[in-house]
Amino acid sequence: MAEAATTKPTRLSRWIALMAALRHHKTAYVLLFGFASGLPYALLLGTLYAWLSDAEVDVETMGVFSLIGLAYAFKFLWSPALDRVDIPGLRRLGKRKQWIVTAQLLLGAILVILSLLDPLSSLGVFSLLAGIGAFASATQDVVIDAWRVDVADEVATIDILSTVFQMGYRVAALVGGALALFMAERIGWPSVFASMGGILLFVGFLGLFAPDAERSLAAMESERANLGTLRQAGQIVPRVRAYALGAVALLWGWALFIVLDFMIASLTATPETRPDSTEFVSQMGPLIVIATVVIPGLIAGWLEAMRKRGRHVLAADAPASSGWGTALDHGYRALILPLAEIIGRLKWAAVLVIALVLTYRITDAIWGSFAYPFYLGELQYTKDEVAIASKFFGVGALIVGLALGGTLLTVIGRMTTLTLGAVIAALTNLLYADLALGGAQMQAVSDAIGFTTLIAGFGAEERMGRLMLAIAAENIAVGIAGAAFVAYLSSVVAKGYSAVQYALLSSLTMLVGTLGRPALGQMIEERGYYDVFLLTTGIGGFAVVLCVVEWVRQARSGRAENAPPPEPAI
Repeated sequence: MAEAATTKPTRLSRWIALMAALRHHKTAYVLLFGFASGLPYALLLGTLYAWLSDAEVDVETMGVFSLIGLAYAFKFLWSPALDRVDIPGLRRLGKRKQWIVTAQLLLGAILVILSLLDPLSSLGVFSLLAGIGAFASATQDVVIDAWRVDVADEVATIDILSTVFQMGYRVAALVGGALALFMAERIGWPSVFASMGGILLFVGFLGLFAPDAERSLAAMESERANLGTLRQAGQIVPRVRAYALGAVALLWGWALFIVLDFMIASLTATPETRPDSTEFVSQMGPLIVIATVVIPGLIAGWLEAMRKRGRHVLAADAPASSGWGTALDHGYRALILPLAEIIGRLKWAAVLVIALVLTYRITDAIWGSFAYPFYLGELQYTKDEVAIASKFFGVGALIVGLALGGTLLTVIGRMTTLTLGAVIAALTNLLYADLALGGAQMQAVSDAIGFTTLIAGFGAEERMGRLMLAIAAENIAVGIAGAAFVAYLSSVVAKGYSAVQYALLSSLTMLVGTLGRPALGQMIEERGYYDVFLLTTGIGGFAVVLCVVEWVRQARSGRAENAPPPEPAI
């Protein structure tokens, strides 16, 4: 007992360990890579739309342009390949670094080239480069996440590295958001994007000197053992798995082709000949969701049912005899097996879970690309005012929301918080609806609580009060909803497939919102922002209903699991 007491870490030893971790050179590179990960996301899916708004690109076109965000929604599709494919001639940089440095240099070059283009007259090339940038950014995110795990050790622990990574990511959000807006007001957008591109090129150069780590022998042995289970007796035969994987690949490929074809046709057409966005979303949107979510889910469920029934299964162990067979196992384990596990475990409740995942964040996801056009174009705020209200004040409100969400999860429970988050996230759209009509109600609230007087002391105009309050309310709601949603997703995934299932489900949260943006842009052009905010409030109601249904399902499931066994018949 005495020996155990002496080995227990003291508060001083914990602080010493923390300081040692923060001084470690790996920590500095994690901070740098966190910044490199957050900067292109802030620029390509946020600030770029402020530039398009200044260039007088119409809102419907911006909605089509925002489809580049699908790169982040579908990044789970190519993530398994990044662990096994090397870039010719760059393998000596390291397994992870070859992808990280290449992505950073490519992103830097793209931002510099974008700075040389006029977004209005060169919209086709502009959107193509932005789409490639979004793909490179999503790829970088996948590899940096894996790199962070690989390089963690006893000093620079994964917890410390993850925390430092988030710090770098948040700093990048401020640089790519608030600082970019401040700079654009003074030196123009081309100079801003050239500067940001130069920063990423410099980060890519520094990344050449970052440490790298191969996957450990134990991890590779564990992976081989996991893959080996697919070839054991009682598992689905490789031929059937190949057909299933091929069918899913064709469905996802078709969906991506349809979206890219619509995007190219829209961005290269004149306003008179442009395809109808609302018609595309209403006709093709459901088919895309069916192709990317519903049918793959049914295929995975059918495979799991066949395995349990002993049909189309191996009679004896059949180890892979070629690289193609191993590649098939990797693809099946990465893309099909996680779905099969969820559906096999949840059964028909998986439909409810996936529907909730698809719709929960739709209210903020679907209109996020139009925030800057709304603030700058519709409401005529300056870039400095938007930077202060949206980035500095808004980020503070988001942090408050996350803290409140974490507290509510502990106090009132996960499903209560999840449902509350869905309700308030939907209702905050009504605050923006009021701003679209002039903001009389929000101004009255700002005056009544003394917020107008407070900001006047800092030299701000009274109209800043209503904008800051609306943004603060939305970000607090998003923070609460986000904290609850992360907790919910974490409770849904299985331990054996947690990373892949979480990546898949979190990617699906962006799918419906991203697909709906072109139609929303067209609606803004035709009917204005007020009707759009009423619509997004109503759309949020679907998530509320699904939360309530899921809440009831979990409550009944809990009662069934805890119910006493039936008494034996006499």
